Amino acid sequence: MQSVGIYEAKTRFSALIELVEQGEEVRITRHGKEVVRMLPVRRKPVITDEQIARELKQIQALQQTIQAPKATDSVAVLRRTGRSDA
Repeated sequence: MQSVGIYEAKTRFSALIELVEQGEEVRITRHGKEVVRMLPVRRKPVITDEQIARELKQIQALQQTIQAPKATDSVAVLRRTGRSDA
């Protein structure tokens, strides 16, 4: 990441565009405060399609292991589930 002031950005605009095309992030500041952020249009995805598919399969497998309470179970029965008589 590179930070430049407005005047410098104006004088080096073409060079800054080349940096962005190479994947660099450029921030332009005015009086030390960021006013513009230049990012490449095409960035590598943070997560691949294969990773997304794998995660979705794991979520689906987990959902299948979770049992929903029966409609006939009352709140009192659900509260007692798992409690010992001790």
